[in-house]
Amino acid sequence: MELAKVGSLVDCCIGIVVVEEIMGGFWKLRSNNSWRKNVSFLMSVGLLLLFLCQLSLATVHHQRISGSAGDVLEDNPIGRLKVFVYELPGRYNKKWLKRDPRCLTHMFAAEEFVHDFLLKSPVRTLDPKEADWFYTPVYTTCDLTPNGLPLPFKSPRVMRSAISYISMYWPFWNRTEGGDHFFVVPHDFGACFHYQEENAIERGILPVLKRATLVQTFGQNHHVCLKEGSIVIPPYAPPEKMQSRFIPPSTPRSIFVYFRGLFYDIGNDPEGGYYARGARAAVWENFKDNPLFDISTQHTSMYYEDMQRAIFCLCPLGWAPWSPRLVEGVIFGCIPVIIADDIVLPFADAIPWEKIGVFVPEKEVHNLDKILSLISPEQVLEKQKLLANPAIKQAMLFSQPTLPGDAFHQILNGLARKLPHDPHIYLKPGQRVLNWTEGHKKDLKPW
Repeated sequence: MELAKVGSLVDCCIGIVVVEEIMGGFWKLRSNNSWRKNVSFLMSVGLLLLFLCQLSLATVHHQRISGSAGDVLEDNPIGRLKVFVYELPGRYNKKWLKRDPRCLTHMFAAEEFVHDFLLKSPVRTLDPKEADWFYTPVYTTCDLTPNGLPLPFKSPRVMRSAISYISMYWPFWNRTEGGDHFFVVPHDFGACFHYQEENAIERGILPVLKRATLVQTFGQNHHVCLKEGSIVIPPYAPPEKMQSRFIPPSTPRSIFVYFRGLFYDIGNDPEGGYYARGARAAVWENFKDNPLFDISTQHTSMYYEDMQRAIFCLCPLGWAPWSPRLVEGVIFGCIPVIIADDIVLPFADAIPWEKIGVFVPEKEVHNLDKILSLISPEQVLEKQKLLANPAIKQAMLFSQPTLPGDAFHQILNGLARKLPHDPHIYLKPGQRVLNWTEGHKKDLKPW
């Protein structure tokens, strides 16, 4: 697949002329005091035009990922593992969804879609004795506020109840206490079950899940809410909605840096020092007047189209380090600028994020313009070639219907790579490792 030229030779020539006039104006301004106020603006526009001029002479083709990452990304998990799906009473899943179908449209919807996928997948086995993995379908993000945000407060009790149920009616949980079970937990901080980091850290991962494999959107190194062996997945972003908004590939990328979203969470953090650890506030305060930055709190109807006109798309942390902007940037070929220290990105053992994105430390946000301006056109084109690879785009989507290599298959690939299980996960008859009385008092109440 061929993507567009970023401009044309004519654009380049016009750009050079404009740059010359800008620089001429700069030298005139030096004769009075106003030049100090305008030099940053003039230099920024000049750099942008020169940058776009160099890009205009190149054509972006997709590039296959070389080496093990590419081979892993295109693995076919079918035939490499078998999954047994527990049949739970509807109060753990389908009744939640029937009560509030918005659960299928928010960014936490991987829970519901993974369940539906596994029910139809060729990896599913109806014989638990031949299963490699066991899946418990619990919709912990389907308890929504009127605004459509998931409430995590019931989740620990719901999860404990579901595990108690499967341990009572099947023998397979008790033989490993979850060592060969996986759970999808797409809350802000995974199985810590809270949307604010301070409270999530204080809670920690739900104790009864400590031996299980967690499939979650949250990923951050050296964090109590990411246990070793977890599979980090992309948040749900509606594939059909995005794919219906593609613009002609010949459209120039005339926006240097793009972002739409909150910079302050006035209701919960009016000063901006806690929300996003101050990173979003720093973006706004430093670059709201910078002509290279198209940033705003207003989501326009052209949001998806604008991302396709941008070279760099900011993906800063919010309350949690992850957001759908990463998925959107990949799908629309906009280089993700990741501002979230120690983040673990989706399917990081298969997707070469260091080659695709730009990582900016939170403490360096005030230098964001300099950091991005120093990236050469050749480096930008290399990143765009990788982003144009259909395999990478497909891996970020929970496709309906499912397609080879999509996010569902990447989850299965991650599970298959963990096989065979370590023999030490199997307990002796009657042996117990987990402490069911451990945890917050409210979590221990029956559900």
